[in-house]
Amino acid sequence: MPKKSASSAKRAELSVKLSTRGATRLQARHPWVYRSDVTEANAVPPGALVRVHDPRGKFLGTALYSSSSQIAIRMISHGSVPDLPALVAERIRAAIAYRKELVRNTDAYRIVFSEADFLPGLIVDRYNDVISLQILTQAMDAAPAREAVLQTLKEALQPAGIVERVDPRIRELEQLPPRQSGLLWGEKSSSVICMNGDETSGIRFHYDGLEGQKTGAFLDQRENYAAAAEYAHGEALDAFCYQGGFALHLALHPAAKCSSVTGVDSSRPALEMAEKNAALNGRELEWIEGNAFDLLREYAAANRRYDTIVLDPPAFAKTKRDLEKALGGYKELNLRALKMLRPGGILVTCSCSFHVGASDFLGVVADAAQDAHKSLRVIENRGAAKDHPILLNVPETSYLQCLILSVSN
Repeated sequence: MPKKSASSAKRAELSVKLSTRGATRLQARHPWVYRSDVTEANAVPPGALVRVHDPRGKFLGTALYSSSSQIAIRMISHGSVPDLPALVAERIRAAIAYRKELVRNTDAYRIVFSEADFLPGLIVDRYNDVISLQILTQAMDAAPAREAVLQTLKEALQPAGIVERVDPRIRELEQLPPRQSGLLWGEKSSSVICMNGDETSGIRFHYDGLEGQKTGAFLDQRENYAAAAEYAHGEALDAFCYQGGFALHLALHPAAKCSSVTGVDSSRPALEMAEKNAALNGRELEWIEGNAFDLLREYAAANRRYDTIVLDPPAFAKTKRDLEKALGGYKELNLRALKMLRPGGILVTCSCSFHVGASDFLGVVADAAQDAHKSLRVIENRGAAKDHPILLNVPETSYLQCLILSVSN
């Protein structure tokens, strides 16, 4: 009998077997399998590329393995993968091509959205001539894949700089060595972006790749900023304004008809950047540092009224355990806003909590309207921008809710 080659022996070694439940999940085209459904994973090193089999030994595809995360398996192909760096490069180029077909009127958008672009654990955003990336898994952090990511981004996009944004909590969960956010390649880590529009007519924002939340801006709301401006009018209040995304569109978008716009946030650095962004566009807006919950309570008690209110809070439910509390928070927030809106007013209300589903969020807002003795008409029911694709078989890729509502007594 001929001896097995070293490469075939290695492939046989780097394999895992799943329970029936885990195999069924993959056959339904969800890319994740939890550790409890991995029945065999002999001597598989962290971040390895593994061949995946069902309980009977049938080959199901190739996955990235994590030795520490509860998500032990992240499928990257339903076939064999002889060359992971080559596949990563191919998928990045495909993601860039996908955006060229869909994204218009901006130089700031998401290029790679992890599982939604079939690259688990990789986030890449473009901010004009600066690229920002986040690596969230052991396999993507390993040298072969990391080098393929950098090289492909340099060749395909020719940026002035590539920065890495590090989430220390994720690296700890993945048992990856500590790393600091910083410039990986090139000379630039900051730029000026046009969120909606071009350099002459667009609404511009300062971008600092080493500061701020997420990868530096909330690109998933980009299309919602412009949509909200289509209906905004009169006196407008943007609660949880961060660096001014909604507020500046309400004030500057050609379609908006706001006589005044006030932004509220608890973060002084965010408000300082919002003020700089307003100045960049030649405008002065009112920015208030404070807790939006407290401010809305005070304003409602003082009978303050607005024609447009935007609610874009941080995620209230980061785990399933937080769901009940989160629903209460969303109801309270929307109830206070509804009490402050004049008849004919516009409420733009958002949730970025994946564990709060679309029906849950609609129900909470409806309950708030009932308690406020208001009637609501849905003008638009929106999600994330098109550069954040949703896979129908992966509900985790659909996390953002944005309702634009007309308010009547």
